[in-house]
Amino acid sequence: MSVEKSNTSHEQRSKPDRRERRPHISEMPITLSNWHQHVNWLSAFFIIIVPLTGFVAAYFYRPYTYTAIFSVVYYFNTGLGITAGYHRLWAHSSYKASTPLKIYLAAVGVGAVQGSIRWWARDHRAHHRYTDTEKDPYSVRKGLLYSHIGWMVMKQNPKHYGRADITDLNEDPIVVWQHRHYIKAVLFMGLVFPTLVCGLGWGDWVGGFIYAGILRSTFVQQATFCVNSLAHWLGDQPFDDRHSPRDHVITALMTLGEGYHNFHHEFPSDYRNAIEWWQYDPTKWAIWTWKKIGLASDLKEFKQNEIEKGRVQQLQKKLDVKRAQLDWGTPIAQLPVITWDNFKRESSKSDGRALTVIAGVVHDVAGFIQEHPGGKALISSAIGKDVTSWFNGGVYEHSNAAHNLLSTMRVGVIYGGCEVEIWKREFIGKPDAMKQGIASQEIVRAGEQITKKTL
Repeated sequence: MSVEKSNTSHEQRSKPDRRERRPHISEMPITLSNWHQHVNWLSAFFIIIVPLTGFVAAYFYRPYTYTAIFSVVYYFNTGLGITAGYHRLWAHSSYKASTPLKIYLAAVGVGAVQGSIRWWARDHRAHHRYTDTEKDPYSVRKGLLYSHIGWMVMKQNPKHYGRADITDLNEDPIVVWQHRHYIKAVLFMGLVFPTLVCGLGWGDWVGGFIYAGILRSTFVQQATFCVNSLAHWLGDQPFDDRHSPRDHVITALMTLGEGYHNFHHEFPSDYRNAIEWWQYDPTKWAIWTWKKIGLASDLKEFKQNEIEKGRVQQLQKKLDVKRAQLDWGTPIAQLPVITWDNFKRESSKSDGRALTVIAGVVHDVAGFIQEHPGGKALISSAIGKDVTSWFNGGVYEHSNAAHNLLSTMRVGVIYGGCEVEIWKREFIGKPDAMKQGIASQEIVRAGEQITKKTL
């Protein structure tokens, strides 16, 4: 008997081990025999099957006018439940809401048929923490369709999802109640409630169920899904381009103002998505209005100074990319150091080079003599000379474009003996220090070229 007990206990211990080693269905290839195992049927039912039946039914039934109006009104209310409630209030704590407002947002939010607050906010916090990585629940790097809908209708390995702290949500009684009673709540607010309103209100029971229930929730779902997909694919990145979030007015129009997503990912706790008065963000306006009537408080805004710093840094980054594509001449730090005597000797040879010095930098102007706007005689007279004063107003105050063009003709740096004594005083006996000092001027702005001297 002891042997049998030993074998039995060994088998009991080994079975869980074998189950643990079995790969998750999402890690197995999709085949004709197992494709149904890859589908999250509950999500697929609410996101695909129910909407399709709604569109088919809508083909055969036209709603009452009041039903159509109520469908639009309820659409905006349930949309706000997601944008102002699930997203900005619970996922990001960008403002504080009174209990009546929280109950309203939890009720209309569940009517959007997108999961409970607890589930939705947990995944969204993970999305922000692990944007564009394997731990991002709906990473656009896995494809536009995946980020839009695929991550919900296909089973995902929960071990791959990044962690997120939802302690505050677990302590919110409204969030906990909604999560525990989600199925009953979503069926009532998603389908039963709009049907009752249209049926009891003006007798359109069928229209209420199809249009205010099924189709309205479908459009709210697809609008919200665009934040996960379209907002990471379409538009500009004015604050940071290291990750995929983008700003675009089309996405904003489709998502009640959630389309300024690049700003949102940079400043997630800001109650606004749009910071300009002309940008479309009805969710921001709704929260602001709730504050004015005493339903919301502590609206968080990032300091304008920090927002502008991010914008300027991104602009500079784009300028640097553009600047790197232009010819600014050989960097002075890479030019050879030429003594004044060698410069004179090279310039005086019958077959010598057409060298001239401006601000201590040697330029070969041979290819520009015939094109010089002031005539070839004038530029030819500058060969073998230091013409710093000529170039900077003595003969002609050359333009910014002339200084930029001159930089492409650099061939060396004078060491000692030139008219620009600043070089001799600063770097005499220190040719390496001279190179290092000149090289520190990485960005050449208008009027700050090395050849620009104030006389």
